[in-house]
Amino acid sequence: MNKNISVLMSIYNDEKNVRNAIESILNQTYEKFELLLLDDFSTDNTYEICNEYLKKDKRIKIILNKKNIGAGKSRNKAIKIAKGNYIAFLDSDDLWLKDKLKFQINFMKKKKALISSTSYKIIDEKNKSVSFRQTEKVITFEKLLRSCDIGLSTVIIKKNVFNKKIEFPDLKTKEDFVMWLQILKLFKCNVYGLNKVLTKWRKTRNSLSSDSIQKIFDGFKVYNKYLNFNIFKSIYFLIILSINFLRKNY
Repeated sequence: MNKNISVLMSIYNDEKNVRNAIESILNQTYEKFELLLLDDFSTDNTYEICNEYLKKDKRIKIILNKKNIGAGKSRNKAIKIAKGNYIAFLDSDDLWLKDKLKFQINFMKKKKALISSTSYKIIDEKNKSVSFRQTEKVITFEKLLRSCDIGLSTVIIKKNVFNKKIEFPDLKTKEDFVMWLQILKLFKCNVYGLNKVLTKWRKTRNSLSSDSIQKIFDGFKVYNKYLNFNIFKSIYFLIILSINFLRKNY
């Protein structure tokens, strides 16, 4: 079967959620995909769970890191061997609705989009819906500089984008933010948003994405190191980014 989409799932010690995440991919109504499970040197039963699915479905491959290298670097490894025309992402604690790939691929073909995202629900550790994010129809580079409303697990990117050696940076948080900005800047394109809730993003107490101090440090690096803004311009945009984040969450 032609693998039109390569789905990348970075996993680290997530035996609690990884089964449901994998099932949400395998249950997609769009079936032409390969699933690359990126086990970042887990020490729990994550690998054993992934291996169970490997034996059941030929579309699955496991990439096992010999040491913990982080989600961004794991995704970079997988992108290099991915065979699909599109790259999709799902974190191991998030979930897709069954028509996610079908709707989004059709949407991207219609828009001739290099990169797209969708609206998504926010759920807690008990799978209860607590909020949701509605995507804008078009997200420009200038808009994205000020507010990152794109959920990683909603994103699909044309594979040929990565021919320009774009990759995730070595950051604990915000690595996806850098990626989106790099793509929009280099290709002078926009993110097209599909206003359908097709993903459930899990908000957990202990996740890196919940660490506000880490976000501030990494947010500064986004502007200063990766966009080459001077210190004052970097601080300016970091303040705007933080204000917009607070507006969305309170």
